[in-house]
Amino acid sequence: MIVLDAHGHVVFLNQAGAQLFGVSQRLVTGQSFARLFVDGSALARLCADAAAGAFDETHSELELQRPAHAPQQLSMSAVTLDGEPGTLLIEFREVEQRRRADRERRLLDSAKATRELVRNLAHEIRNPLGGIRGAAQLLESELTAPALREYTRVIVKEADRLQVLVDRLLAPHRSAPVIGELNIHEVCERVRSVVLAEFPQALEIVRDYDASLPEFRGDREQLIQVLLNLVRNAAQALDGHGRILLRTRIARQVTIAGRRWKLALDLHVIDNGPGVPEEIGERIFYPLVSGREGGSGLGLTLAQTFVQQHGGRVECESRPGCTDFRILLPLPGA
Repeated sequence: MIVLDAHGHVVFLNQAGAQLFGVSQRLVTGQSFARLFVDGSALARLCADAAAGAFDETHSELELQRPAHAPQQLSMSAVTLDGEPGTLLIEFREVEQRRRADRERRLLDSAKATRELVRNLAHEIRNPLGGIRGAAQLLESELTAPALREYTRVIVKEADRLQVLVDRLLAPHRSAPVIGELNIHEVCERVRSVVLAEFPQALEIVRDYDASLPEFRGDREQLIQVLLNLVRNAAQALDGHGRILLRTRIARQVTIAGRRWKLALDLHVIDNGPGVPEEIGERIFYPLVSGREGGSGLGLTLAQTFVQQHGGRVECESRPGCTDFRILLPLPGA
């Protein structure tokens, strides 16, 4: 956010603005804002139009470049302040950041609707499923021919398999999280040992931890399940032969679900496998969507649900040779 007077000079620049443009508020106050950039003509025209009363509010996208810095693609919203002719309040956002926020909003809305649909569908399936299983068992007790009884056993086994699927669909909604203090690196080490035991031959899981990360409050078992789903998926995509990197960092000034957080846990699971199939790239967090033959398509759905219950989100960027699942969790007390 920046406030410019009628001459286009900086009156106020907030901390986020100073970080965005790599300047000091103290040094730029009173200076021409347009002259801070290699080509500030668009800003100069904006200030001239505001001084002429040409608009009350305007929105646009533009490219700005500070000397010796890379160009920045920005979206801009500018409003004139009442009672102060020519004075502008401008909000800048990086275009990619805005697109990411729009994508997150769509993902949250879609996830909420999908969870409700899946939960209702699972409840509807559950009741007749029990009836089918019970009827098959009663029928089996009346049959004497072994071949016919084999058919009823198939019905019972398939009903049990579907029951397991329904239970997994309902799992995130059955109990409240058990919140306590936890260390994310203990979670990482637990998952690392489990997956290495499952793939002991040629799988390498590399640690890159930030030891300064504070403990935070969360559900230990849920977060173990989240990370286990991601790391196990990566190991399966690699067919047990490859490299997985677990990286933890602190992210600063992060927006999650429309709320700004000063600090957040930034956890990455990066593998060097073939990547997420392009045709499901936008749908990988949807239930029953899987890029692996025989996969249930529930692991990433549950991971996203558990992380969202902690106020965070899971993101994915993938290309052949590098798939990066990123978990962002706010650290309210840090």
